[in-house]
Amino acid sequence: MITANRMKAIAKKALPEVVIRGYHFAIAFFAAVFCGFPSRKLKVIGVTGTNGKSTTALMIVKILKEAGHKTALSSSIEFEIGGKTWQNRSRMTMPGRFALQKFLRQAVAANCRYAVVEVSSEGIKQHRHRFIDFEAAVITNVTPEHIESHGSFENYLAAKGKLFAACRKIHVSNGDDANYDFFAKFAAAKKYVYGINFGAAADAIDIVRARDAKTFLSGSSFEIDGREFNLKLPGKFNIHNALAAVCVARSQGVGLDICQKALKKMETVSGRMERVLFDPFAVFVDYAVTPDSLEKAYQTIKDGIGAGKLICVLGSCGGGRDRWKRPVMGGLAKQYCDRVIVTNEDPYDEDPEAIIDQIAAAAEGSEKIADRREAIRKALGYAHAGDAVLITGKGCEDSMCVAGGKKITWSDKAAVLEEFSKK
Repeated sequence: MITANRMKAIAKKALPEVVIRGYHFAIAFFAAVFCGFPSRKLKVIGVTGTNGKSTTALMIVKILKEAGHKTALSSSIEFEIGGKTWQNRSRMTMPGRFALQKFLRQAVAANCRYAVVEVSSEGIKQHRHRFIDFEAAVITNVTPEHIESHGSFENYLAAKGKLFAACRKIHVSNGDDANYDFFAKFAAAKKYVYGINFGAAADAIDIVRARDAKTFLSGSSFEIDGREFNLKLPGKFNIHNALAAVCVARSQGVGLDICQKALKKMETVSGRMERVLFDPFAVFVDYAVTPDSLEKAYQTIKDGIGAGKLICVLGSCGGGRDRWKRPVMGGLAKQYCDRVIVTNEDPYDEDPEAIIDQIAAAAEGSEKIADRREAIRKALGYAHAGDAVLITGKGCEDSMCVAGGKKITWSDKAAVLEEFSKK
């Protein structure tokens, strides 16, 4: 029996690319018409980038709510409309065209003033961003990702740029990112630039620069215009995420005092460098499905634990896509970690053992344990006081995708707490 997904894959290969693009564009148009172009009645903030989208989007929402605005959120972690929150179980960073337009229509019906939307390159490729009137476009960073889907890094970067081309009002760019110049070339009425070490940004209406940036295992701190910010979220990347959110706030007339208060209140972001155990050693759960995000997570924890050991449980980069990442991520684990356990993640229809072998081959001396729970149990057993365990690849996801389109209920966080309770 041929499944619906299989039929879609066959059609995608058989039909010319121009027909597929036209189909996606038409669906986007009809979705907007059917829902009455709801974005015209909202201020929609689009957040794109390789890493940090979910955290940045949530930070923006927290600040806007602190300022008294009713706000909606569409992210890969969760949805929220006017205070009602539910988990994103779709495995899609950006909902489909009808789902997204319906979400915006519901935000209007709930009298929301703002909607903050994560925008993915795959979503842009399928015109899901079309017929949305964006108030602001935010870029977090761009590093290699989805290369097999887009055909090249240049195509992937160009896809991200289409959000900036679609938004002519406010642009928020990362001055520290290697691809800053690419995004700076897009025209906008107002441009905001953020970062720590970047140079001049001649056309920016406002520059938000972090001074005295520090990061710890328990959080991070920095100053903006002499005002100290303290985050409970570790890593320099979270400082960048916070700076992007502050830029959006400033573009909407929200002051630094409100930004400071809102960001200080953020305890954690589900599955994003989420610390699930504190004593006698630290255990973190992080999504980290790109080499850049994985390396930054390793660096943050290594800097924080000093002489302690870092034990990692490394996922398998997902079946059927981005195979190039597997040896790269295995190599990073070998470089930064004192013990490496390579385990199962989301194999889909690929042989999970073959995926694990491809990663482990680049992480010489690593252990291969296909059962993810057993891998976590082993990692906890290796850890002592002062050490840290980092479990990556799943974040806050609540299932594992295996062969035949099946999903197995799963939670890294729950597995950690359950296995630790048995010690």
